[in-house]
This record gives sequence, C-alpha cells and structure tokens, in this order.
Amino acid sequence: MPSLVLNDQPVDFALDPEMPLLWALRDVANLTGTKYGCGTGDCGACLVLVDGEPLPSCTLSLAEAEGRSVTTIEALARRAPGAARHPVIQALIDEQAIQCGFCTPGLVVAIAGLLARNPRPSDGDVRSALGNICRCGVYPRLLAAVRRVTGPVTATTPASVRPGEPAPVDEQTRADGPATRTG
Repeated sequence: MPSLVLNDQPVDFALDPEMPLLWALRDVANLTGTKYGCGTGDCGACLVLVDGEPLPSCTLSLAEAEGRSVTTIEALARRAPGAARHPVIQALIDEQAIQCGFCTPGLVVAIAGLLARNPRPSDGDVRSALGNICRCGVYPRLLAAVRRVTGPVTATTPASVRPGEPAPVDEQTRADGPATRTG
C-alpha cells in the first residue's frame, strides 16, 4: 500500500502501486485541480510538487511517489479567511494570464516550484522552467506575472559582449512560448 505525504497530510493509498499518481489524486483523493492533458508528461497540465520539484503526475507511479511529499494546486490555493492569495495565483490574475484555466494549475505549480529554488530567475530561467503548453497562448503574460512576484531582474552582460553591442540570442529562450524539449 503506497504511503506518501499529500498536502501536508500522511496518506495511504490501497491501490495498485503502478497506478499513475494523477489518477490517485483525481479519482481517489478527489483533488481534481491537477488536470490530465497529454498523458506523457510533456504538457504540464498534471504538474504537482514532489519534494518541492514540479513533476508530471501522469507519468509518476504511486510506487515512485511512496515516502515522498506531494503538493497539489489545492494546497497552493488554500488560504485562511481574509488571507491573501498565493502570490503566483494573484500575479496570474493581475496580469490576466488566465484564459480558459485548463493549464493554470500546472502553471502555478511550475512557477511556484521555480521560485522556491530560484527566487530571482532570469527570463531564460523562467522560459526553461515553463515547458507547459497553454492553448490560449498567454506566454508573454506569464513572464509578466513572474516579474510581478519577483520584481525586475537586472540582466547581466555576457563577458563576450562589449558594452553597446547586442547580446547573442538563444533561439530556445527567445520565443514567447515554452522551451523546446528534447529527448
């Protein structure tokens, strides 16, 4: 029987250990904020924090989650009466980065995970961390939402670039969409 800590509560799942964590969350724990998207871990709709790291719950088995701490969007969205929203959620609202809402839980989890390990990420760091697919195309607003939480980040000039010359552009992080995944 796989056991884990789910949103700060110990949980034992009397389920097949090979069941994807996503289905245990949605169908057994009734935590439906985590969405099914692609089923291959590529779209980001099913992201949860596992020991603080954003991971796709559709490809993570209960056996792989055993003994670990799992945080879902429900825990990030939970707040006491009168308390402020999670800063990432509020920033997404303020920047109008929520359209249909399908990808929103995964995006909140991905951004929260990034900011927990890197409170001042560069634009490239943000783009690399957000491999999520958003059907509504709110990518520029996502970066603005992260900046709303972190404040502006001062870019550093690469040593190979002289002042007044443009810096080289990294094609993977230049676009306003998710970073290209390989492998």
